[in-house]
Amino acid sequence: MTELLRTLFVTTPGTSLHLEGDTVRIHHPERPGRNILPLVRIEQLVVWRGVDVSNELLLRCTDDQRGITWLSRNGRFLGRVGGAQTGNPLLRLEQVRAYDDPHRRLTIAKAVVAGKLQNYRQLLLRIARDADEPRKTEIRAVAQQHSEALAAVAASASLTELLGIEGMAARSYFQAMPMLARGVPQGRTRRPPQDPFNCVLSFGYGMLRVAVVGALEQVGLDPYIGYLHGVRSGKPSLALDLMEELRPLLVDRLVLALFNRKKITAKHTMTDPGGGVTLTEEGRKLVLNEWSQARERLWKHSGVQHDVPAALLPLVPSFAHEDGWGGNGDSS
Repeated sequence: MTELLRTLFVTTPGTSLHLEGDTVRIHHPERPGRNILPLVRIEQLVVWRGVDVSNELLLRCTDDQRGITWLSRNGRFLGRVGGAQTGNPLLRLEQVRAYDDPHRRLTIAKAVVAGKLQNYRQLLLRIARDADEPRKTEIRAVAQQHSEALAAVAASASLTELLGIEGMAARSYFQAMPMLARGVPQGRTRRPPQDPFNCVLSFGYGMLRVAVVGALEQVGLDPYIGYLHGVRSGKPSLALDLMEELRPLLVDRLVLALFNRKKITAKHTMTDPGGGVTLTEEGRKLVLNEWSQARERLWKHSGVQHDVPAALLPLVPSFAHEDGWGGNGDSS
């Protein structure tokens, strides 16, 4: 159990959560003692597979608009409840109108991909700045590919063309990972991840998805009506759109830093009989603490003209520009 930034994370299988007055009682048969937290301190709960939430607590949280999110052992999103939907219905109507207008949808989707590629580029250039040769030259060459892809995004005339540009850029980015953190593999593996680096990356993306879905619901947008990803049953497409821009900014940078600083060791991951890699209990605790600290980092923001904590980036109208890469921490 970890309480961070008014979010209660419960990761240990066999744990059960119960309502006791105006508190949540956390029980595990191998950890005796009475462990309770006032509900007023908690804005949302994030629980992993194997954690039981009582019906009474579930109903109380929905009545209070307190979200509960369920994740797999690797942090993959499984489901969420949060009570009755709130927000401005006129905003959601406009969201649908934008989706139904091919020109507006393409314009929004192009902005999403452009933001993603720009943040890829800034992360690459930041790491190249402190790299030695020939790594510096190689990383800058990949960043240049993303500059060229940005021009192609601006000129793209259809979603199909745009998705092709985005896919090629993502492949070149992940192929460059061994240049960004020593000892990590090329490419991206998931469901399940096949190595510790991709395991921690997937876990971080799971945390980001929780934050983005909650932010969209808070401002009254429908997380399931997106523009780049379109509308797919059971997929929060708008959340996936927003995550594209935020992944390199908030997750990739953090995970690369963890591996470059050798904070992730053999005790933090384990391999299951099928070859999938998952975080250990100690590994989840470490990454959650690092994620919480990263969410407090301030970023310069071009939309509101002042510094914004990382935790609030999904809630503000535009994202941190390149000057924001001068904040705390380092990935190289």
